[in-house]
Amino acid sequence: MALLEIKNIHAETSGKKILNGIALKVSRGELHILMGPNGSGKSTLAQVLAGNGAYKVSKGSIKFSGKDLPKLKPEARAKLGLFLQFQNPPDLPGISLGILIRRSRRALNSDSKKNDLLKIGAEIAAKAKLFKFGGQFLEREMNGFSGGEKKRSEIFQSSLTPWKLAILDEPDSGLDADGLRLAAQEIKNYLKNNRSVILITHSQRLAKLLKPDKIHILLDGKIALSGKKDLIEKIETKGYGWIEKTQN
Repeated sequence: MALLEIKNIHAETSGKKILNGIALKVSRGELHILMGPNGSGKSTLAQVLAGNGAYKVSKGSIKFSGKDLPKLKPEARAKLGLFLQFQNPPDLPGISLGILIRRSRRALNSDSKKNDLLKIGAEIAAKAKLFKFGGQFLEREMNGFSGGEKKRSEIFQSSLTPWKLAILDEPDSGLDADGLRLAAQEIKNYLKNNRSVILITHSQRLAKLLKPDKIHILLDGKIALSGKKDLIEKIETKGYGWIEKTQN
């Protein structure tokens, strides 16, 4: 059974229809990359899966871990193992990165005990060293990060949070070369642990550093074409116009 199974999903927001029949299956340990021009529905699909109330599903079904996802509230989806890394991470005045991670761990893991705090602290410290985050960075409020810092902090959070499926919405946006390689390595680590990832990106740079199971091209709210890694080269050289022509 697939971890995530989307069948003929149609969705809209503010009266505007955006998704027009998305179908997708993701099994455990798989990496699927979503690409496509602006407005094609990539981020809308991410928001629908996460349970953003501004998006209404009008048709189709979504099963995650055997559960009917549209019937669940966002927090229930998170506890079930769904993680969304935002395209534009929100500012969180008064909350530091370190506090956010600790609280997230406790909220998503009902079996955690007080004596696990030392273990959690050690994990955060080890990962912070890998990301080259000093102690002061972890204590900074999350309303003063630069664009690149926000993206790195989101990847940092995902590496320390329990989940089964992560939807990473343009995690490479604003990252320098070192940050890009770090993001690629973290995604590879996720897959080694039998987790699944849906990666949304405009850039071929990150996709080239990975070995996706499938690449899907979204056009006009539906998957117009799916393929393997060689599809990246075609997009890089030809853009998306040639795919649109094959659909007409």
